[in-house]
Amino acid sequence: MTRAHEPATPGPTTPEPATPEPPRKTGGARPVAPWVRTRLRTAPGVAAAFGALVLLTAVLAAAFPRAVDAYETDGLRREIAGTPATGTVVQLTAPQAGLELPEPQRVAAMLPDALEAVHRQAAASLPSPLRVDLGQSAYGVRTGEPLTGTDRWLPRPEGYPPRFTLATQSDVAAHATVRSGRLPAAGPGVGPRTTEVEAAVTTATARELRLRVGSVLNLSDSYGTPALTVRITGLVEPRAPGGSYWSAEPLLRTPGLNALPTLPPALRWEAGLLLAPEAAPALLGTRTEAEKYWRFAPVTGALTAADAVELGRRTASLESGPDLLRMREIAGGNAVVRTGLGAVVGSHLATREEIARVVVVAAFGIGTVAAVVLAMAGGLIAAGRTAELALLRSRGGSLLGIGGRLLAESAVIALPAAGAGLLLAVLLVDGTGAGIGAGPGGATGVRLLPAVLAASAVALLACVVLPLRAVPPLRRARAYGGREDLTAARPSRRRTVAELTLLLLAVASVAALRRRGTSSGSSGSSGSSGGAGDLLVSAAPVLVALIAAFVLVRLYPLPLRYAARPAARLRGAISFLALARAGRSPASSTALPLLALLIALTTAAFGGSVLSGITEARDRAALLAVGADARISTPRDALPLPAGAERAARQVDGVRDVAPVRIDTLAEPGPSTETDTGTAGTGAAAELQKPVTLIGVEPGTYTRLARHLDLGAFPADALTAPGQDGVVNAVASPGTAERLGTEPRRIVSSAGEITVRITTVRPHTPAVPRSEFLLVDSAALTAAAPTTLLVTGDGLDGGELRAAAKDARAGEDSKDSGASASPNGAQDPEVSLLSEERAGFTASPLQSGAELIYTVAVLAGAAYAVIALLLSLLHTAPERGALLARLRTMGLTTRQGRQLLGLEALPQALLAAGGGVLVGWSTIRLLAPGIDLAQLAVASASSVGGVTLRTDGWSLGLPAAGVLLLAGAVAAGQAWWAGRRGSITELRVGDAR
Repeated sequence: MTRAHEPATPGPTTPEPATPEPPRKTGGARPVAPWVRTRLRTAPGVAAAFGALVLLTAVLAAAFPRAVDAYETDGLRREIAGTPATGTVVQLTAPQAGLELPEPQRVAAMLPDALEAVHRQAAASLPSPLRVDLGQSAYGVRTGEPLTGTDRWLPRPEGYPPRFTLATQSDVAAHATVRSGRLPAAGPGVGPRTTEVEAAVTTATARELRLRVGSVLNLSDSYGTPALTVRITGLVEPRAPGGSYWSAEPLLRTPGLNALPTLPPALRWEAGLLLAPEAAPALLGTRTEAEKYWRFAPVTGALTAADAVELGRRTASLESGPDLLRMREIAGGNAVVRTGLGAVVGSHLATREEIARVVVVAAFGIGTVAAVVLAMAGGLIAAGRTAELALLRSRGGSLLGIGGRLLAESAVIALPAAGAGLLLAVLLVDGTGAGIGAGPGGATGVRLLPAVLAASAVALLACVVLPLRAVPPLRRARAYGGREDLTAARPSRRRTVAELTLLLLAVASVAALRRRGTSSGSSGSSGSSGGAGDLLVSAAPVLVALIAAFVLVRLYPLPLRYAARPAARLRGAISFLALARAGRSPASSTALPLLALLIALTTAAFGGSVLSGITEARDRAALLAVGADARISTPRDALPLPAGAERAARQVDGVRDVAPVRIDTLAEPGPSTETDTGTAGTGAAAELQKPVTLIGVEPGTYTRLARHLDLGAFPADALTAPGQDGVVNAVASPGTAERLGTEPRRIVSSAGEITVRITTVRPHTPAVPRSEFLLVDSAALTAAAPTTLLVTGDGLDGGELRAAAKDARAGEDSKDSGASASPNGAQDPEVSLLSEERAGFTASPLQSGAELIYTVAVLAGAAYAVIALLLSLLHTAPERGALLARLRTMGLTTRQGRQLLGLEALPQALLAAGGGVLVGWSTIRLLAPGIDLAQLAVASASSVGGVTLRTDGWSLGLPAAGVLLLAGAVAAGQAWWAGRRGSITELRVGDAR
């Protein structure tokens, strides 16, 4: 028995499990390694290569809109700044107050205080983006009709008295330096009955009009009534003669000889007189239709390409629109605004529109190939991780989770690379003159937002390309199903429908481009593409390359099958094995590389042909402007050259030959010597009597020049062959030949009277490349002294030629010092060089900027072609390495390994190179009728005519040859590297390659 207070002894029982202790916190450490960091550490080389590709693409994408903004802004500013002030200044004018108003009110409206108030209000009311340079602006009162100087001591070149424009220009003291005397002043009480005023003139006016301090001018109006007596009180020198203050009305700065509408034209002097601002009421007493004016000089430094369209609209509104009504509220109901700024901006917009439509073609090509190459890079990375991602999926990984991890992994690489690319693009094209394609106007001319959007698009594409290539194959689990050989693949129905759709788009775009051209649409629009139709036209080369890639991918298996059969009967196994390997390449890995290569090669060929066409057009335009390697002539070919000019030109270094030419632009044709002259009153006879350009040449030197330049060449016998009855043989342009016919025709000119018969017709000639002409032997002319020298040679120095011409003029002046001078004085001969004219075509920012973009497009196309080829070869590199290792264990030599890899890569390289040449050639031939490169080549398209796109052999052949050489080099390099690694490294148990 047991005691009650003693516990019973328990029997054998199962011990209770111990309570597990709660997990200890380890300071927040994660039990699993971060996915992104692990992946980046596992494959740092792949991440770095992908980041470099994204960086390159982001730089190009962000730099393109900035470069376009830079050269368009620079072009707008230079277009306005390079136009004379008379064509850009905004001039607000108002007539003098009518007689219906009291005289004190009429006088008060002409005084400086009233004019200044209007000037201040009008300047503040000018619409944006028009900005005014107040320092170069002016206001005052001027005579509407010039007054005639009646003093006999004034110079009269043709017997006509000079005329003077009187103006009360504001703030003359701040814009001129007094060289002699003082500035004019006006006494109290100046009004309509004032007959004597004071004036100042510039030193140039005083020199030509024989004026000095104290000179008194008696001026009369157009009716011969005495108007004013003007006393010269001072001579002034303009401080900035090229500024708008003095250039808006050049007569106030520099006098000029004006041609009168007489036959022959007579010359007389036109000059300006600067009155005191307080003397303006004196003009009320003259019958000169005096007018008040306010001139506003535009500021170009703050204008940007985005302002061009709005500037054109507001300028039109100033001339005839709501803004004109606002100006009339300030200056009076009869105020008028005149400016040539709208025409300048309109011309700039038209040229910009033409160039933009051609440039966007290159942008489409490079953008497409960049996107394809990024997709290839993503596919290559996804292919290398197929087993890893399949394992994740088999162990329960969701598609969304796997895609999110891949997206985060790509974003860590792509976002910093795209940001760095954007920063680099901003530094390269900063718009301040330091970067590529920058202009002088400062960084405000280049917008940042388009570059940010372009770089963001690249970053977005780089982030999603890996998930899009890797996740879709994981949707359905599938066992190993054998190879997807290229020769055995059959296109799906979806692919066929997609290809047919793209084919229709390509046909439509090519047809639209050939019919409308890249210049379709309104030239006055914003300069961007004119809608989806224009975008389709600009994408024509890409669509043609896309269709060609689809066709070649479908046809590619056929030659492989046909070539494999004879290769199987050869003694060696290398050729057959290489062709079999090429045919067993996966179908999915062939289309994308081929598409990238074709688009890249087509873009390079198209861009190279554009650059070649631009070069040819500029060379042609320069030749048509000069007519030789150098040209020495008198102004307008009006006077003969100095007697020693030809000898001096021949002594200049580099001169090979000199052709003297006599040019008379006012030769008068007479009636035919073999027809009735009784039809002189008919329209045909009136057309016949129009002047022709008669050119006298030395047949020997001139025909050598024409042959050398390939510009209207003809045999010397065409001029030297003896004619009948003293008739001189002549070479004529088509228009002149049609006018004069082939019958003998009498020609009267300053060089003498001759009878000519046209025996040869040529479209151009070096003496006057752009004009109609009649060419004869100078020996038949009475006065054959040349007015022009056409010089040929190498490395001609314009300074030496100008010095030689000037010395020849000085020598003649010293001999003829007693002869009377011409009305405007002896002038030095004008010298123009072919090289200088050619260089002038590249000075336009629009043309040079577009040319730079096409140059970059060609280089980028070649670079992306190389990248696409490398990615294509890297995609199958592990499999080829394993194949070489297995074959080496069977006795394959290193030389045979190189041959095997080279022959295996050859079919695809040949397909890409040959297809690229064929597609590039066909694309240019298809699109050439719709593309005119004239605006892209020169600023004035009329100077060269139409410039058709032509195929450039180097642009077709060099990239294709580079593809073949690179493919061979990569194959040889891989064979060499595989030989060094050894078979043990390549062959591992469980490797499925």
